[in-house]
Amino acid sequence: MRREIGNMIEEATTSAVAPFHLRPRREVFEFGLLPLPKLIFNDGISTLEGIKRKLLGRTVTEDAQIDARGIAEVLEIPMDHALLVVDTLASVLPFQLDSDPLKRTVDVYYLVIFLYVQSYKRLLPKGYKDSTSVGDVWPRASAFDGYLSALSPIPLVRNSTRRFMPSQADEEAHQLSYLQKHLTNIILLLTELAEENDNYSRVLTQEKFDRLEFLIHFGDKSPGFRLSHVAQFFADSDPDMPNSPVPVHQALDWLLQSVSTSLANAALRMSTKEERQFSSSDMDVSNPNYSHGSRTLGHSGGQTFVEGISKASVIKHPSDIKGNSVKVLNCHDSVIYVLAPVGYATIYGCSDITVVLGAVGKAVKVEHCERVQVIAATSRICIATCRECSFFLGVTQRPLILGDNHKLKVAPYNTFYPLLIKHMEQAGLNPAVNRWNEPLALGMVDPHDSLSHPAGLSEVPAQSATSLDPDHFTNFLIPGGAGDDSTHLTKDNPFRLPEAYFVSQRKRLSALEDIQQALKNAQLEEHRKRELASALHLHFKDWLYASGNVRQLYCVQGE
Repeated sequence: MRREIGNMIEEATTSAVAPFHLRPRREVFEFGLLPLPKLIFNDGISTLEGIKRKLLGRTVTEDAQIDARGIAEVLEIPMDHALLVVDTLASVLPFQLDSDPLKRTVDVYYLVIFLYVQSYKRLLPKGYKDSTSVGDVWPRASAFDGYLSALSPIPLVRNSTRRFMPSQADEEAHQLSYLQKHLTNIILLLTELAEENDNYSRVLTQEKFDRLEFLIHFGDKSPGFRLSHVAQFFADSDPDMPNSPVPVHQALDWLLQSVSTSLANAALRMSTKEERQFSSSDMDVSNPNYSHGSRTLGHSGGQTFVEGISKASVIKHPSDIKGNSVKVLNCHDSVIYVLAPVGYATIYGCSDITVVLGAVGKAVKVEHCERVQVIAATSRICIATCRECSFFLGVTQRPLILGDNHKLKVAPYNTFYPLLIKHMEQAGLNPAVNRWNEPLALGMVDPHDSLSHPAGLSEVPAQSATSLDPDHFTNFLIPGGAGDDSTHLTKDNPFRLPEAYFVSQRKRLSALEDIQQALKNAQLEEHRKRELASALHLHFKDWLYASGNVRQLYCVQGE
């Protein structure tokens, strides 16, 4: 096998096909990695070639589809981990699978590529260069820190350097370098043996070549566009006839040239810009829609970013969203509303904020956050290395919890806005299913980080999340509306509340009605009424500031 790979690389030097500028599909590397040791193969294709043959022997359809049971048997993993593999792969595929998880199957060749990239090592987070501004907001002392520190075995760290996500350009270059190193192995897993003049050689069919869309794409193309449409060795064929397989070195040469061109372009972009990924020339801030205090807000590379917001509120509607992904980065003491349907959402490095995600069709990831409240309707959510965070979820898959977490709470979804159901339909979300209370905790250490970890430590379970006490459950009110489409108005929470939370909500509402009635019936002198009104106003003001809901009041004033 090693000799065959060497021969392929040597042969991949004669093609005159012009390279194309390609980009890695970042969704695979950002949302498609699982810290399960049995999925990580560091020996290239030595093991995966045999696993591929076993998977093909367990397919349930003629077009190489396999279900979770077959995956569990071949990979020798528990059924819940096999289901997690299927769900994770489905969340990063460039197309939609069957919405019913019990009927869902995956293509063996996509699965093999997915297993191969589990060996990918991510870039380490960076320290932010403006240490003075970071010190003002991270980590921020909480009113509860003194109490919690007495209960917690984890010491509270003060004046530490904040961890920042690597720049988009750095990540893209890192992913391209990975592809450049491993494309030969990946393509070899897709090839077939063909007989020619009594000799066997490896060839690549158009169908298998298009499987590489899982990892790469060439710019923004129409939904029906395939990678083989830009490859001249396939594109020149008769459109009425199926394309013949091509020698594997021909496809490999074309792809490696394209990767080299893309890496050169990435290096040029990185050399002409500051280390931070979002310079003012990259940003589209013509419609900022935010209050004072933000550092960065805009678009880049088909994504929408909300970054560095401090002591402010941001509301983003569909017209403000560019691309299919939203990232909320390094925000503090703020309220962020993303009232739009998107495919992916990332919340990273934030503290003391509330984030409302209207409808996320594929996946949400929350990482390195403290005292953050996330309200999300989504297919799946991954929570990694967070502290004292609460998650109010409408989620069709089990919440995934990774890394070193502390004092996480999960609860049912608790809000709505006028266009929520319409946005959920656009994102393909079903409100009849909500698995918010079934968290799945995996490894304490993420083996995909570029750090050396003690052997076996990645198998130590992460601390899971506990369910929020129903007596502490409240509805979250979103200020203003999300549009004027009167045909799809949402007038209540689309997710059904569990009985305990519904009863608690009714008790709270009943108590409020009793108080209101008692105030109406109270026979008070005029000065006593004024004293009571003043006391209620003072307590309400104190609650607004203590709870952070004063930010929502600013939003109402700005509408």
